[in-house]
Amino acid sequence: MQENVAGLLCYVLGWLTGIIMLLVDKRPFVRFHAAQSIVVFGTLFVLRVVLGFAFIGSYHYGFFAVEGLISLALSLITLAAWIVLMVMAYQGRRFEVPIAAGIAQSIAGKVA
Repeated sequence: MQENVAGLLCYVLGWLTGIIMLLVDKRPFVRFHAAQSIVVFGTLFVLRVVLGFAFIGSYHYGFFAVEGLISLALSLITLAAWIVLMVMAYQGRRFEVPIAAGIAQSIAGKVA
């Protein structure tokens, strides 16, 4: 499999394919994208779960609109990141998401 295609596959199912590709592929380009996928989409997943728990039982207090707006913003951020990261990886570019790239680099370098 070509390196750029493997990089794209790191993002297809978010953090799940990131974990799979990190364990399977040993090329530095692919390992970086896999680790970055885990960090970026893992964080967004955790935020969505925390958001869900934070607003449990608060619908009758009028927070439904606030939760909806935050959820919409989080969904749009996730979609935009997903598309941009897949395109950049497919183009063979090492696009680094601020903060996440440093964490990803440390993960990609440590896993053997």
